[in-house]
Amino acid sequence: MRNHQNPIETDALVIGAGPVGLFQVFELGLLEIKAHVVDSLEHPGGQCVELYPDKPIYDIPAVPVCTGRELTENLLKQIAPFGATFHYGQEVTTVEKQDDGRFFVATSKGTSFLSKTIFIAAGVGAFQPRTLKVDGLDVFEDSQLFYRVRNPADFAGKNLVIVGGGDSALDWALDFVKAGPHKAASVILIHRRDGFKAAPSNVAKMRELCDALEMQFIVGQVTGFEAQDSLLTGIKVNGSDGITRVVPLDVLLVFFGLSPKLGPIADWGLDIERKQLKVDTEKFSTSEPGIFAVGDINTYPGKKKLILSGFHECALAAFGAITIISPEKKVFLQYTTTSPKLHKVLGVESPVFD
Repeated sequence: MRNHQNPIETDALVIGAGPVGLFQVFELGLLEIKAHVVDSLEHPGGQCVELYPDKPIYDIPAVPVCTGRELTENLLKQIAPFGATFHYGQEVTTVEKQDDGRFFVATSKGTSFLSKTIFIAAGVGAFQPRTLKVDGLDVFEDSQLFYRVRNPADFAGKNLVIVGGGDSALDWALDFVKAGPHKAASVILIHRRDGFKAAPSNVAKMRELCDALEMQFIVGQVTGFEAQDSLLTGIKVNGSDGITRVVPLDVLLVFFGLSPKLGPIADWGLDIERKQLKVDTEKFSTSEPGIFAVGDINTYPGKKKLILSGFHECALAAFGAITIISPEKKVFLQYTTTSPKLHKVLGVESPVFD
């Protein structure tokens, strides 16, 4: 085994703190396996919190509706009994198999681990927003140019220009128009064509609001900008009629979607198919025994990119890992409803049944 300085020794390391990564902690916890969790973001929740924290999610079993933020908060409560340790704001850069079968893992912040198993729950990988390609515009990023909305209240009362033709652009345009605590002073939506990759109902609602003069839609492409005293004052839009106009603004919001990048994961020697990790459907193991992949990062015949599918994968991955972590241990399927052992693990009282 190579000599590494004071790594954290653990049975399980989960890469990714989105909903699926958090539920992986829960399934491991039921088997009395403690986990460390690494995420490149500074907070839990993954894409749910980063991209649509306040948008409704309707397909979580037994939860008629919740936001990405609420789902994350509830998962954190659910895994609290298991005492996972979180390492935020760092990306896993190195994964090396050791002579004793464990994996040496290092992060961009210099944290290192020796883990018996690894669970990759990294969503689409290291996702980055596609940017607006206008020379010099990037100097306004995070001051007047934004590719994500973290706190809608920051844009209340502002003159907003929103660029994009997908669900995110339409969702936020409609959200900032309607009355409420983060209603904008004005909203102008710009898209390169008069067609959208968005919910038809939202497109229809946008057109109704334009007809009512509550917002404006312009077909065109952003080709430049105007600034004064280091402030972005307007963008130049080349319209479908070939004329370039200046559209004044306070804030520019751009939603061109995400460009998923596997990042360092691509260099770990795992079988990859179209930027996703190939797994079996028995235990969701990758091509490297001891490394599992759950959620949107994996692929297999019939794969559906749904949060609920990821939850199912977590359960089988945990059972697949126990034979590596504790090969001598006999594990039987138990139910949280009736198992005194699981009640003890969860820190709840066992119910008395008549």
